[in-house]
Amino acid sequence: MAQASRNSVVRPAAIEPELVLVLGAGGARGLSHIAVLEALDELGVRPSVIAGCSMGAIIGAAYAAGLSGRDLHDHVIRSFRDRARVIARLLDARVGKFTDLMRGLGNPVLIDGERLLDLFWPDAVPDRFDGLGILFIATATDYHLHAEVSLNQGPLTPAVAASLAIPGLVRPVVIEGRVLIDGGAINPLPYDRLMGPGRIVMAVDTSAPATISETRVPGPLEAMVGVSQILTRTIVQRMIERQPPDILIRAGMDGIGGLDFFKAKAILDAAQPVKDEVKRKLAQALDRRN
Repeated sequence: MAQASRNSVVRPAAIEPELVLVLGAGGARGLSHIAVLEALDELGVRPSVIAGCSMGAIIGAAYAAGLSGRDLHDHVIRSFRDRARVIARLLDARVGKFTDLMRGLGNPVLIDGERLLDLFWPDAVPDRFDGLGILFIATATDYHLHAEVSLNQGPLTPAVAASLAIPGLVRPVVIEGRVLIDGGAINPLPYDRLMGPGRIVMAVDTSAPATISETRVPGPLEAMVGVSQILTRTIVQRMIERQPPDILIRAGMDGIGGLDFFKAKAILDAAQPVKDEVKRKLAQALDRRN
């Protein structure tokens, strides 16, 4: 696994002990991460390290670039306000065409993750890791070696695109000869390798809990993303049972699916109570260390 280099990034002022912020996978539910960032901004606290997986990597990289939680909140609301524009951008980011399906040549809904990020990320996000203001780590999975990969140097967009490359939905990314897919396949909340003395690790889990039993059969795309959500929740639960982080924040609106991005405003509004929990648990963690 690639190791994080602390010398290549200018480190901002941080609380003592240092705060490590880990933002997990969760699809549209992962927009709830933004409320956590808003809480940290209100406290005047900046993490020394940010690690993210999938949606957590998208938001974590933007925050590490210097955008505030409020900046990201406003950007998301603007981005998903115009449904027709969003759909046009998604179509523009597709790898294949619907005619390919009829000819047996490929997947017509497969998306190029790098192009998707270029279309939706704020302009302030740099092209490379060394342009970030906070040490940032994106987690992906080596498809062939079945191994976790931590990416923290070189081009930023391919690394985050690899972290969110859900099989069948987003195209895998090849970096340094390794075929990389969604980090959620192996470590959707990558806090375990970051824990240690002198650190407070705050992990934000936005994985989807089980819903009430029903007989509705999901469509193919919903089922594909739903399986990823089930896997994410199962892995996270086992990790927490084995070794919980210093601070665990669980966020995410009930009844939200992995692709419900057009419910962005409702997701962000529902996440606001998490801010008080972040402030309270961080204060408690600091008190325990003093």
